[in-house]
Amino acid sequence: MIDITGLTFAYTDQPPVFQDFTWHAVTGEAWAVIGPSGCGKSTLLYLIAGLRQPSAGRLLVDGQPVPRPRASSGLILQDYGLLPWATVWENVALVMRMGRFYRGKASSGEGPRPYPRLDIVPEQVNAWLTRLGIAALRDKYPSQISGGQRQRTAIARSLLQQPNLLLMDEPFSSLDALTREDLQRLTLELREETDVTIVVVTHNIEEAVYLGQRILILGRVPNTRTSVIENPAAGDPDYRGHPAYWQRCTELRAALTAG
Repeated sequence: MIDITGLTFAYTDQPPVFQDFTWHAVTGEAWAVIGPSGCGKSTLLYLIAGLRQPSAGRLLVDGQPVPRPRASSGLILQDYGLLPWATVWENVALVMRMGRFYRGKASSGEGPRPYPRLDIVPEQVNAWLTRLGIAALRDKYPSQISGGQRQRTAIARSLLQQPNLLLMDEPFSSLDALTREDLQRLTLELREETDVTIVVVTHNIEEAVYLGQRILILGRVPNTRTSVIENPAAGDPDYRGHPAYWQRCTELRAALTAG
């Protein structure tokens, strides 16, 4: 699903964040990406999403270069990315409007190709609102609902795209502990239902171990090598209660400290 080989990236007038960096993620895997502040976790996600472009090397998603954001990648941000003037329903249904916009651009010769999602209908919006437990909030605005409800709205919007890759940038960091754990469990359920490939950027060791079947550790810039911890038991909703979970947390903490 993700094929990164010899990638180099630097912000203008800054030292490289990645230099000759290689990493691969297989379709259907759940990855967590962790490391110290400023190590390039979010930058890596934005490169995969097509929001940033490498200066050298190869980056393929599902076998194709990513010169721009792709319709089959869902991106969920820490600040939710919701339109404050739109209701919950309108924020989720934004995907339908984007589809019409890009199809119009393509038909007029302005766009590179038709937007591939042609069959999203209002009933699907309603179905995801119900699945994520926010149907009763459909006419509320983001300022009128809680942080957890706003994040559920963002997740519903991303899943409406029927993505094969879901990118999450510290999506639960601003939530209280119980809400965070509830949405982590929901993420596992949705992955089981949709078989989507997930990459979660986090600074939280316990979250990385709970969600990531494989954990990519980034270090001080420039990142030049790949350090991965295997965590195959992730995905079990009861994993937190197993001794192996806490052992893996200890292993990850030691790896981060050593790095």
